[in-house]
Amino acid sequence: MSQLVEVSQSQLDGLTPRQIVSELDKYIVGQAAAKKSVAIALRNRMRRQFVDDEIRAEIKPKNILMIGATGVGKTEISRRLARLTTCPFVKVEATKFTEVGYVGRDVESMVRDLVDISIDMVREEEILRVEEEAERLVTEEILDALLPAGHSSSEDEEGGSSLSEKTSTTREKLREKLEAGELEERYIEVLVEEAVNPQVEVFSQDGIDQMGIDMGSVLSELLPSSKKKRKMRIREARAILFEQVLDLLINMDDVRQAGLQLAEEMGIIFLDELDKVAAGGREETGGPGVSRQGVQRDLLPLLEGTAVRTRYGTVSTENVLFIAAGAFNMSKPSDLIPELQGRLPIRVELDNLTAADFRRILCEPKDALVTQYRALMETEAVSLTVSEDAIEAIANIAYELNQTTENIGARRLTTVMERLMEDISYDADQLRGQTVVIDKAYVEEHLQNIVEDPDLSRYIL
Repeated sequence: MSQLVEVSQSQLDGLTPRQIVSELDKYIVGQAAAKKSVAIALRNRMRRQFVDDEIRAEIKPKNILMIGATGVGKTEISRRLARLTTCPFVKVEATKFTEVGYVGRDVESMVRDLVDISIDMVREEEILRVEEEAERLVTEEILDALLPAGHSSSEDEEGGSSLSEKTSTTREKLREKLEAGELEERYIEVLVEEAVNPQVEVFSQDGIDQMGIDMGSVLSELLPSSKKKRKMRIREARAILFEQVLDLLINMDDVRQAGLQLAEEMGIIFLDELDKVAAGGREETGGPGVSRQGVQRDLLPLLEGTAVRTRYGTVSTENVLFIAAGAFNMSKPSDLIPELQGRLPIRVELDNLTAADFRRILCEPKDALVTQYRALMETEAVSLTVSEDAIEAIANIAYELNQTTENIGARRLTTVMERLMEDISYDADQLRGQTVVIDKAYVEEHLQNIVEDPDLSRYIL
């Protein structure tokens, strides 16, 4: 099982910093410095796996602090990084945590979430490894249900060997029909395990679970399991039988152990909105419990490296990479307590978006807004064309609104485009088979009044 937590040479060759940045460029405009930093950090996670054991223990992750206004790409970088990497990745918001966890979540819960994701990743790898054998066993289980042992179409007085031959022939005919998909609607009986206690998850999620106790496992051992036969179609039974077979083929103890190791060695935690626990931190004089400084103090040992109890065992955060982010518009990174600042040695400042950036964001990324709206309209057989001057007008309006109202970065484009597309989206069924052109005149007609009236723009956009 240990091979599941090692980085192969092919992965090292196939995910260089330049390639990571190139993948991020497909979805995120600009912010080259931030992309470069996370690419190097991710690459170093992989390089570390090839270092000798003695020096590997001394190589610690260099945690990153990304600073930039809302909507400039901090969260998007983390989201795309999670899809790009094979490392277990968790995104959390600092505002959800409170000291000791009695109002919000305990900070250590982010590590438990990371472990859950790591174990799921290892289990998925194991499923791929045994998938072919599992499907074969599922087929045999279905055949057993269709043709119980000892069954024959007619009794044979000549002896058991002839009976066995007929049964075998019938079974093979059923197998051929099953593989051809001709029996998917036939009913069979499947032994299904009943839930012992459906309320366990609610009871344990934020209470006993935070002490590292798996109440589901505890109660399942104390209470007898309940199984009963259910009649269902073969196409419905396949998924249930597949999971039952996986329980036989996969050693979950090994999977959990490998998952713990994967979380320790390759885990990445993205901590968003860190500035929300920094604002006014130094002036805070209230008691302990929900203080911003209290949350920062709780975060310190995680970033430095500590042991966290989980339901699957103890996990060290010593080699977990933390990427923190915040707008810091109402506070400064220096408002963080000095010890926490020292745990985030790499600082990256993201640039504010310009009108030119907005023009690129509208069209260049793979998931560009214009591309999304074209795809939506195509479902109604409406061809949407957005002219270059219209794109420039939309970008300029979004930029101007960010300057005159609240600066919400690229998210402003979403509100502007939704307002612009409102009439077209509403009448799309009446425009079937037509081509709708959005040009500069259309943009000005639908948005100019809102731009000129600051009060109205604050209300609508």
